[in-house]
Amino acid sequence: MRKALDRLYDGAAALAALFMVGLLVMVLASVVGRQLNFNLPGTDAYAGYMMAGAGFLALAHTLKRGEHIRVTLLLSALKGGARHAMELWALFAASLLALLTAFYACRLSWQSYTFNDVSTSNDATPLWIPQIAMAVGTLILAIAFIDEFVLEMRGQRRIVQSEEMLHNE
Repeated sequence: MRKALDRLYDGAAALAALFMVGLLVMVLASVVGRQLNFNLPGTDAYAGYMMAGAGFLALAHTLKRGEHIRVTLLLSALKGGARHAMELWALFAASLLALLTAFYACRLSWQSYTFNDVSTSNDATPLWIPQIAMAVGTLILAIAFIDEFVLEMRGQRRIVQSEEMLHNE
């Protein structure tokens, strides 16, 4: 199960990277179009879709690598059982919030599909298509938080510390 979950998180991160490449392509197409006096309709909208998709799909991988912002002021003062209880409470609350976000993101995508909702820009893209990345990303984030909660309950959770603090000036 562990390998499957790690592959899920890594796959979502790889997909997020592809969305970043797509974002670069859209921005470059827009810039080149302006320089050569031609317009590619929808490049701004698609760049936005790619940016949102990359952000949402990278959430779970970022969480599992310890790169999310964590306020540890209170946690650093706690030891033993109190710290464990606070970690469980925080992960439980985060899991509930992530599940709620995933539910509404999936519902939004489904409603856009059933109502045939399209973007207001000149490309008239069906909105459920770019909203899928948000729905999938939030769903994988909810799975990652539940995974962290279960690992903390079992005493198997390793808290990965970001090395970014070591590289500041």
